[in-house]
Parts: sequence; structure tokens; C-alpha cells
Amino acid sequence: MTETASLFALFSSSLLAATLLPGGSEVVLFGVLKAYPDATWTALLVATLGNTLGGMISFGMGWLLPQTQQLKHVDTIKRYGTPALLLAWTPLLGDALCLAAGWLRMNWWQAALFMAIGKFARYWVIALALQQTPTFAP
Repeated sequence: MTETASLFALFSSSLLAATLLPGGSEVVLFGVLKAYPDATWTALLVATLGNTLGGMISFGMGWLLPQTQQLKHVDTIKRYGTPALLLAWTPLLGDALCLAAGWLRMNWWQAALFMAIGKFARYWVIALALQQTPTFAP
């Protein structure tokens, strides 16, 4: 697979993983970083962009929900505001936080900023861990 195709696959898996659909983009990031180690920063940015856009899709879905019933994690978002979206990368909780932030009609650009920071940090830690992983030669 070419580098461009790999980065497109990374973007797609990152976007889908951040929506309410199941999936993990970490495995795809791992594969891209192993195949194209010189593209580390590009891969981190592509994964962050895709994952943040996916989180904003969940945010938008929350915005569209009628405010007739209380959603999970609304109290957490109300208490901490958009900085709570630094945890948008966490499995299950992150989706609920993004949905709740949209439901509360929080500032969309602040939400996107905090999501992006948290998601980039997670991918960056994965990339650092991958660089530290010893390789075993036969």
C-alpha cells in the first residue's frame, strides 16, 4: 500500500473510531508508523484530524437531539466545560462526552480545540511508545 493510501486509511479509521461506531485507529496508526517511519508527524496530524472530525460528528448529533431528557455525562461537562473534552479520546466515555457537549450547545470551536489536543496527545504517546519498542532480529 502506498504512503498516501495508508494515510487515507488512517484518516478513515480515525474518523470512524471517534463516532459511535466501534473501531480502533491505533492499530492502523501502528501499521502506518511501522511502514513509513519518516511520516510520523504527518500520520499524527492525519489521525488527529480524522479523530477530531469524528468527535465533532458526535458533537453535532448531540446538538440535534431534543433537550427533553437528561443525557449521561452532562453533569461532568457542565462542571468542567469544554476542557472535559480533553478526555474525548477515551473509549465509550469520549463518545458520551462529545454527545453531551453538543447537547448542551457548547462552543463548537472550543470543543474541537480541546478534542484535538487530547486526541493528538494520545496518538503522540502511541508514536513515542512505538519508537521505544525494541525490534528483534532473527
